[in-house]
Amino acid sequence: MPDKQEVDFDVIVVGAGITGMYMLYKLRELGMSVRVIEKNGDVGGTWNMNRYPGCKLDSESYTYAYSFLPDLLQEWNWSNEFASQPELMEFFSKAADRMDVRKDITFNVKATRMVYDEQGNFWTVELDNAEILRARFVLTAVGALSTPRMPSYPGMDLFRGEVFHSYYWPHERGGYGGKEVSFAGKRVAVIGTGSTGVQIIQEVAKTADRMFVFQRSPNWCAPLCNKPIEPERMAEIKARYPIIFEKCESTNSGFQHDFMFETAHGTTAEEREALFEELYNQSGYAIWVGHYGDMFTDPVSNGYITDFIARKIRQRVKDPAIAEKLIPKDHGFGLKRVPMETNYYEAYNQDNVELIDIREDPIIEMTPDGIRTGTRDFDVDMIIYATGFDAIIGGLKEMDIRGLGGKTLKEAWQDGPFTYLGLQVPEFPNLFTLVGAHNGATFCNIPRCAEAQIRWVADLFAHAVENGIDRIEADEQAAEEWTRHVFEVADATLLTTATNSWFWAEFGKGLERGHRLLVYNGGNPAYRAKVEEVRARGYEGFIMRQPAVVD
Repeated sequence: MPDKQEVDFDVIVVGAGITGMYMLYKLRELGMSVRVIEKNGDVGGTWNMNRYPGCKLDSESYTYAYSFLPDLLQEWNWSNEFASQPELMEFFSKAADRMDVRKDITFNVKATRMVYDEQGNFWTVELDNAEILRARFVLTAVGALSTPRMPSYPGMDLFRGEVFHSYYWPHERGGYGGKEVSFAGKRVAVIGTGSTGVQIIQEVAKTADRMFVFQRSPNWCAPLCNKPIEPERMAEIKARYPIIFEKCESTNSGFQHDFMFETAHGTTAEEREALFEELYNQSGYAIWVGHYGDMFTDPVSNGYITDFIARKIRQRVKDPAIAEKLIPKDHGFGLKRVPMETNYYEAYNQDNVELIDIREDPIIEMTPDGIRTGTRDFDVDMIIYATGFDAIIGGLKEMDIRGLGGKTLKEAWQDGPFTYLGLQVPEFPNLFTLVGAHNGATFCNIPRCAEAQIRWVADLFAHAVENGIDRIEADEQAAEEWTRHVFEVADATLLTTATNSWFWAEFGKGLERGHRLLVYNGGNPAYRAKVEEVRARGYEGFIMRQPAVVD
């Protein structure tokens, strides 16, 4: 590794969420000097910021925990199959204490600009507090859902009531959760019906005097079936943690659930109905990734499960017209990430809840008293924006990142992400993107898949330390082959029919503008096999350089 006097740190990691904390921990084990830059006030990433009412996991709690802290796992008792945000924040806060990582994290600062110095072979990282740091390597761990989208309706600053965005929900002082906000007796507008909106709507409906739900695009939702974890069950989980993690490692999604059958062909309608009914009433993602493997590839098989879920919505929502508005017509079930719910559809049977389809009646502007659509004025006391994220690459887009010759990452990705293994971009030496675009840990139960990736990256850095390597860059041809593979895998599925999701983003200009895939959906085992093959071949596809010897 280089002379320490040339740089402030061997590595700068951007982001102190689940991925960034573990990456810091592993790099320190190698004896490297590391500084983590975190834009928010504490560790935990998404679980630190998303403190809105009803926020909870859709992965089973015990599959989401760090696997490499066995003592903490044995001490910790999960309260429910699917933990709520305060419990998750407390767990990862205690994990940070156990790893002693906070001492190497600078909080409440943002990395705004990163420039690669080709002559000196280091990155200059500019922070929003005017500080400038230099590091040989930069690893981004900005999170898949860390850059919230705010709408830009006219008059938003004129509204005189309470305003909240799900990501910026006020924090409980001195606690792990969000500040309690009362909805009782209030007229509340919720804008957005994605996963976040679904969770908020369920809570607001319980006590609000009136709730107006403004929906642009409905989503296929399925029951979470959450329940408490009794002491006997928790003891069983603790004894089985290695088996649980091994099972998650074996599935494409990193969840415990895996497809039971390769295809739905040859089954009867009665057999399929019985299976779907059983899985619909199981907890978690069994109904999404626990039945027929060709649900993602065969329109007929996808039609079976899509029809089943549509019938369930019609059964649960009393008003047929409302039910139809809640049923997606532009994609089949499971082709976007499925929001998990608890009595979400039943909320629309309540007299205090009204659904507004903003495709039919668009929001025109905000007024001092509420929201104006094309046909109505809605007087409300509170507006909650659940308008989603600039997913996967939003955190990178917030920074001005410049590689060789001053080339920006925006220029490199003008036609969509272009990566090798989702980890590096040609012409951006020593820059790694963890849980990023085209990365095996992004379309996944993230902690399960991210842990394997972090260990692999740590092994790569161990190789660099042992061999005196100070420059690592993705080969152009290797990146072309990987990016092509990402799209070839997607083209063999039905995911390309559902481009209106956070798995996709728009790139290009004019007539060339179009949707480009952001995730790798080849599955966790396939991705791990690929990176192990790369390692076995001497890190094939990475151009590595040792520092020049000066006489």
